[in-house]
Amino acid sequence: MEPTIFETQRPAARIVDEALADTKLGCFWTEDIADSAARYPELPGDQRVDDAVVGGGYAGLWTAIKLKTEHPERRVLLLEAMRVGWAASGRNGGFCEASISHGEPNAEARWPEEADKLLRLGHENLDAIERFVNEHGLDVDFERNGALSVANEPYQVEWLGESEDPEVVTLDAEGARARINSPTFLGADFSPRENANVHPAKLAAELARHAASIGVEIHEGTPVTRLEGGADGPIVLVTERGTVTAERAALCTNVFPSLLKRYRFHTVPVYDYVLMTEPLTDEQLASIGWEGREGLADMANQFHYSRLTADNRILWGGYDAVYFAGGRIKNEYEDRMESHRKLASHFFTTFPQLAGLKFTHRWAGVIDTSTRFCAFFGQAHGGRVQYVAGFTGLGVGATHFAADVIVDRLEGRVTERTELEMVKQVPLPFPPEPAASIGINLTRWSLDRADHNRGKRNLLLKTLDALGLGFDS
Repeated sequence: MEPTIFETQRPAARIVDEALADTKLGCFWTEDIADSAARYPELPGDQRVDDAVVGGGYAGLWTAIKLKTEHPERRVLLLEAMRVGWAASGRNGGFCEASISHGEPNAEARWPEEADKLLRLGHENLDAIERFVNEHGLDVDFERNGALSVANEPYQVEWLGESEDPEVVTLDAEGARARINSPTFLGADFSPRENANVHPAKLAAELARHAASIGVEIHEGTPVTRLEGGADGPIVLVTERGTVTAERAALCTNVFPSLLKRYRFHTVPVYDYVLMTEPLTDEQLASIGWEGREGLADMANQFHYSRLTADNRILWGGYDAVYFAGGRIKNEYEDRMESHRKLASHFFTTFPQLAGLKFTHRWAGVIDTSTRFCAFFGQAHGGRVQYVAGFTGLGVGATHFAADVIVDRLEGRVTERTELEMVKQVPLPFPPEPAASIGINLTRWSLDRADHNRGKRNLLLKTLDALGLGFDS
């Protein structure tokens, strides 16, 4: 096995120790808006509405907005167990990517006949988000600056230039470093339309604000414990604060257990770890360039992602993607110094000129991972209940597309979206424990081995590829 550049060019332990010494365990994004984000009341008791949405993240908010916009006369109610945007929607990396299929290779492998269509629909989806943000004046730090995918190892250079997108530009080492100055960059693909940076917690808060302004009723602190009803009768959502009876319902609960038992094993919770630096000085920023403010990621199986914030902090995340035995979601899993130290070390390998920079925040988020790496759609009760989950870490933009699909299906419309095989197919579920832990962690080990073996996939990974299964960091 060959060591990676992050193992051969480690920074001094002192640099990592000093950078993490005063770091706070907490999400920068949600803390940044803690004093300004609106609060919404708990459910005041039993309610009867036209449309109910469960989940106050992006998918639920977009769905509620679209339902209310299409039918202003209907009563639309959204239920959130905690606070709007407190989970994945408020604590992610802030990349709003065009892809709705978790990248071109995933689309080409699973739906080759739809790959071009999925690429086009993804760009149209991101364009629509940008129009909505501008038309409604959402204060979300939206920057459509594209994405830079870099090669850090010699074998990864061979993968550059494979995109079918004619707008993607392939750069050599000099060209990549002219955009972002790192001694580890050996080349890159730059996609000018593929990504927008956004403040994730602001996006959730602003979508909620807009939803409320057009008449969506939002209730926080109201977890839904079960769903009742039949194909011919009303849909009943049971909470500790009362029941909500609705004609139709949309379930947008991300990584949390589905209210529809048939989908309980279709996602698993995978923890992703993140660091945020203090704001860079003008001199520090000049030392790395980054004048285009692109979103940044590398090409390894265990990849890093990074971007600049509006006040010139650097977010640095990824690499470790950890599944804890039992598939539980626990606060203590977010405090994993082993992962945060590894990230800090890799950061200073990438940007040695920033030695002395400190991290202010460290946190983790739970990814709703599906066996096909991108969102899937389910339904129940004659189509009057629609469900989406499994975004696998690329949901900031894809949730908008998902909301369009949900509304089309609730309205009974046959559209280009609803007829996609990607939309109509439901992926295979994960096995129950302990098989899930064994399989997922063996796959994660195999991905790590591939990164140490010039990207060559072992028999397990090849078998999973052939079966349309897998696991991606």
